[in-house]
Amino acid sequence: MSAPESIKPDPVKLELAALGEQLDRLLDIVRRLTEENRSLRHSQEQLANERAGLMARNEQARSRVEAMIQRLKALENNG
Repeated sequence: MSAPESIKPDPVKLELAALGEQLDRLLDIVRRLTEENRSLRHSQEQLANERAGLMARNEQARSRVEAMIQRLKALENNG
């Protein structure tokens, strides 16, 4: 004996429910990746700023060392 039509699961409804769940999972993934991307871009910006600062400090140190070398050469030539 077969079940009445009202009791049988509707394959279209089942497929729509499965697609809805899949869509929810995909939206969660998109939200997570969007947040991760935002965080990575922020980190990249911070690292770029830090690198620029370090390069500037390195250039200042190089200039000071070169100035000291020039003064030492001048002292050597005068002394």
